[in-house]
Amino acid sequence: MPGDMPDKIDIHVHFLPPSYRQACLDNGHGNPDGMPYLPEWSEEAHLALMQKNGIKKSILSISSPGTHIVYGNDDLAAKVTRECNAYAADLKKRKTDQFGYWASLPLPAIEHSMAEIAKAADEGCDGYVVMTNAHGHYLGDPLFDPVFDELNRRKATIFVHPTSPCIDCTNQTLTTKTNATPSAHTKATPLATNFPNPMLEFLFDTARIVSNLFLSGTIKRCPDIKIILPHLGGAFPPLLSRWTGFSNLVPSNWEPYAEEDAREALQKQFWFDLAGFPFPGQIKALMEGAGIGHERLVYGSDFPFTKAEGVAFLKGKLDTGMKGMFGQEQIEDMYWRNAERLLSGSGTAIDAA
Repeated sequence: MPGDMPDKIDIHVHFLPPSYRQACLDNGHGNPDGMPYLPEWSEEAHLALMQKNGIKKSILSISSPGTHIVYGNDDLAAKVTRECNAYAADLKKRKTDQFGYWASLPLPAIEHSMAEIAKAADEGCDGYVVMTNAHGHYLGDPLFDPVFDELNRRKATIFVHPTSPCIDCTNQTLTTKTNATPSAHTKATPLATNFPNPMLEFLFDTARIVSNLFLSGTIKRCPDIKIILPHLGGAFPPLLSRWTGFSNLVPSNWEPYAEEDAREALQKQFWFDLAGFPFPGQIKALMEGAGIGHERLVYGSDFPFTKAEGVAFLKGKLDTGMKGMFGQEQIEDMYWRNAERLLSGSGTAIDAA
């Protein structure tokens, strides 16, 4: 326990197996989401970071762009996904006290994803990581219903990670001066030339999937799924009253959702990680605006996309903010106890049907 702060369980932290990192470099993801680097990662460097920052356990996941790295190439996605999950399973088996993992799914490849859910559960994953969108298909899209239904059957935990906003154009027709046919998907990042997407767009994409998961009926249909949202839910808290109110006032093909029902579901099914810059304003927007209690908050470092020196800097800012707003018992809840409770009921294994 460094200083007077408790050790932590890191829910939002990443790994890059050598084969995954090479696949990203080979397929145009050397600067993912506009970031200036694709980080190096090793087991040894990760353990050293944990030791230095008082992290007793890391739940690893693949970050954006996920494991479906080439549009339309489902076979490559399945191969990359299997390699990453097998690597993580071996790491967890060798160092159970230090590592767990959220297994990747090769969405939007549904059949491959269904097979991977079962395989990763058999290997002992702690849950599953999904991107906010998969080549323009956003969480809550009916395309993903079989996947969410299976995860609900398993009472699984889902860790959501943002990725760059994208529009699916496969069922759209765009009229241009040249009458050109649109590509299968297109970026939706108007400020990308000025700012890397994790700076702003990741938070907006998270807000999109929160509303879409509710208004699509996915949350009501899948009450046994547990969902961890990154960066304290991104930009969603100020929008909660707007999309619930809009859904009741303006008739459309969405499902009307009462705000009190949405708040209840948030308290039952959702957790929020503290990666990024939660203090001074974002944490108050979530807790006071959306009514989320401290028992729903968990620690996240975002290493190695946040480099080691950045992890230490943000930990210092987080420690200071925590001390100014919470008591010791609440801090221990948020740094490790809430995560321990969540992991103990992750529900990736089910009785044979």
